[in-house]
Amino acid sequence: MKRRHLVFISALIFALTFSVFAQTTQPTPPPNNAEDDEVIKIDSRLVVVPVSVLDRNGQPVLGLKAQDFRVLEENKAQEIAQVSDADKVPLEIALLFDISATTNPMFEFEQEIAAKFLQEVMRSDDRATIFTVGERPVIVQARDSAEKSAIAIKTIQPTKQFTAFFDTVSAASDYLQKNSPTGRRKVIIVISDGEDTNSDRIRQAIDNGYRKLGEKINTLDSKKLYEFTRANRDAANDKELNRVMQTLQNTDAVFYSINPAGNSFQLNKVSIKGQNNLQKFADETGGTAFLPKILPINLKDNSQNSQNKRTNQELLVKIFRQLANELQAQYLVQYYSNADFPQNKYVKLNVGLANPRNFRVRARQGYFVKN
Repeated sequence: MKRRHLVFISALIFALTFSVFAQTTQPTPPPNNAEDDEVIKIDSRLVVVPVSVLDRNGQPVLGLKAQDFRVLEENKAQEIAQVSDADKVPLEIALLFDISATTNPMFEFEQEIAAKFLQEVMRSDDRATIFTVGERPVIVQARDSAEKSAIAIKTIQPTKQFTAFFDTVSAASDYLQKNSPTGRRKVIIVISDGEDTNSDRIRQAIDNGYRKLGEKINTLDSKKLYEFTRANRDAANDKELNRVMQTLQNTDAVFYSINPAGNSFQLNKVSIKGQNNLQKFADETGGTAFLPKILPINLKDNSQNSQNKRTNQELLVKIFRQLANELQAQYLVQYYSNADFPQNKYVKLNVGLANPRNFRVRARQGYFVKN
């Protein structure tokens, strides 16, 4: 009896051992679940589009929602992820003052009205940075409150320096990109005629042209030398226009300008080129290039000068009021693009309203892909 019992126990131990061994060395494969094995990867870019909406009277249209906007990217409709109201998004302003001789006549009043503008349009959490447009970019006031920035504006003195317009716009754009917290509206406001005589690449292009001429430069009369210099400057201007445009677009900055030269910008090709620079930056980023009809205040008739000065002041006040309206009507429209565009491709945008009515919409016309 004991022997049978011993044999039975030995057989049971052997069976259990074999069973464990078999499960260890030959595991049962898990079921093949295709959904678990498949990895879905979606690459998308967040595209931020500042959009201003004004009514027929130039007043801000407030309270719009995501469903009120439409966005076409390369003619393809996009699904809007979020729309933020202007009063809920802090504002970053870079204000650029041209201090060259061409902007002198109304300079003091421009300072006064610009300082007042900042104090009226900026809230406690908004920030402004003040630059001068002279022979090189200079930060007069790093990003700070409206009160401190207004004080800084009034300290600016006009000079007869050359003008590094492109370098200053580029420096302001870079500054906003590096120093502005995320999720803020970025705006560059320029008081200038847009002419450039001293940006690094402009000067280099002119110098390179002279070097290529070599001794032939001595055979040119003043007219031909001027035409040669202007041709080099114009070619460099076009290249700088495109380069700085990409910088503005990459910063998501909206460009506004006020040309204090008024109608005199039509007097020569250089001035026309300058106004075209301002208009191009504004159009592409969704801003406005204001061109006031500034009247002369250096006539022999002092009475007429006084009247023209008052007219000019009223006009500038109106422009800054319009600028304030546009900033108050500015939304941040955001969407995710999953289109497979190559690096640095310029992607065209068309932004509008689902029900446009008589509203005026200003928005950037495109962006450069940053993968």
